[in-house]
Amino acid sequence: MRTDIIRAAAVQIAPDLTGRAGTIERVLNAIAEAADKGAQFIVFPETFVPYYPYFSFVLPPVQQGAPHLDLIKEAVVVPSPETQAVADAAKKRGVVVVLGVNERDHGSLYNTQLIFDADGTLALKRRKITPTYHERMVWGQGDGAGLKVVDTAVGRVGALACWEHYNPLARYALMTQHEEIHAGHFPGSLVGPIFGEQIEVTMRHHALESGCFVVNATGWLTEEQIAEIHPDPKLQKGLRDGCMTCIISPEGRHLAPPLTENEGILIADMDMRLIAKRKRMMDSVGHYSRPELLSLIHDTRPAKTRHAYEPAPMPEPAEMEDPQDV
Repeated sequence: MRTDIIRAAAVQIAPDLTGRAGTIERVLNAIAEAADKGAQFIVFPETFVPYYPYFSFVLPPVQQGAPHLDLIKEAVVVPSPETQAVADAAKKRGVVVVLGVNERDHGSLYNTQLIFDADGTLALKRRKITPTYHERMVWGQGDGAGLKVVDTAVGRVGALACWEHYNPLARYALMTQHEEIHAGHFPGSLVGPIFGEQIEVTMRHHALESGCFVVNATGWLTEEQIAEIHPDPKLQKGLRDGCMTCIISPEGRHLAPPLTENEGILIADMDMRLIAKRKRMMDSVGHYSRPELLSLIHDTRPAKTRHAYEPAPMPEPAEMEDPQDV
């Protein structure tokens, strides 16, 4: 039974750049550590398994072939033993887990967010609808079927990845479904300090506008990993900072000091009663909306590359009349 107080955890850790097995082990260890601290809701960074494609930000397309193929090899199939391991951990500890993965679907990769409920079921698999800038060399596009809020043991949960938060209609699609807890994912260790500043503004604004809690996780790269991705010190500058792991209330306030560097697990208690307090003043999809003036069309159909139609059976030819009956 859900209580008024939900303890959330936002995980800022480094992936294992050698592949998904090592990163999954880090995910399972972090779930155990956060659960030991009383967390009921745990969020990991964007495409954390096996790792975010940092190479695509600092390498020209002609040099991306080998690391792109490595990423395809180590990407996650859904379902798979890797996703089952996370599901089992969520069930064992009775926690809701939101995990970003590189999902391989035959010959394509997708930026995918997985929400595991506290009983281990996969409540949602969604794909980022529009990869950003360099990411378009790596991932395909998602569809409107993933813009969904799901009921979980901790409340109604929705998720968006990175610059999807700059698509106001994508955010509004979740708001219209009465999102209570929003999971945000960003890569971290990217662009520079300005990226972290922008993330903070974006997360606080969504919390205020939607009247929900926001739990956002960004990744982290060690200096050794940065040097492994690219040896040029000038380009390495683009692989530092940009971290803003935070937990925000519906009033737009940090519930704990955010993590902007190093590894760590941010823990905070979310008082769900604050949702009603905020929405009493301003409910963007209720008494503060004007649907007769402004509304959203949301195509929730999954994208398909093949539509099969069975032709209608031909009617049987009418029997010829007996001449004697004419």
